[in-house]
Amino acid sequence: MSDPHNTYSSDVAFTPTVKSIQTRKGSREAYARVEQHGGWRTGIDDNLASLLAQTNSFYLATASGIGQPYIQHRGGPKGFVKILHRNTIAFADYSGNRQYITQGNLSENPKAYIFVMDYAHRRRVKIWGEARVVEDDPALLQSLMPQGCKARGEQVILFKITAWDTNCPQHIPQKFDAADVAAALASRDARIAELEAELAALKGQPAPAY
Repeated sequence: MSDPHNTYSSDVAFTPTVKSIQTRKGSREAYARVEQHGGWRTGIDDNLASLLAQTNSFYLATASGIGQPYIQHRGGPKGFVKILHRNTIAFADYSGNRQYITQGNLSENPKAYIFVMDYAHRRRVKIWGEARVVEDDPALLQSLMPQGCKARGEQVILFKITAWDTNCPQHIPQKFDAADVAAALASRDARIAELEAELAALKGQPAPAY
């Protein structure tokens, strides 16, 4: 839900105080040009959809009614974040340590924020919006549970996007998921075995046994 006091979508983060600091530190002119083009993106385009389809981990930030911030990790198989509409995403919320801080915060303050870090491609996406917990829709929960997932889905979190933006890759270390590394090594080993078998055949020798 957009704030009626915001002129541009990026105003969700660029408050008057932030803009004042940008002016003092010399970056306001550059961000004003972004505003002249409408601010940040508000709908899910092909690039964001592709990133979300490959996401298996992100951080969800909320705040209590008095403004106390909280960040919680959310993870699952690639594709566990589903796109419901042009500006709405959802995911099954698995049963965990049962502290329910995120749910409590959202009941007092729906404003939320998602931070997605893609270490392999050195990119990060920031998503502002509002979220709510759905506890009484088992059909929706079932539709959002990844196939073969062993976690117990407890409820659903719906996230309506207000604005989103990307950051430059500066200072992001490149890291890879263990599963992706294992798959790459298995592919390499299979190719090595294939080449050794071809070489052995050319030499008239039996292929090495593995």
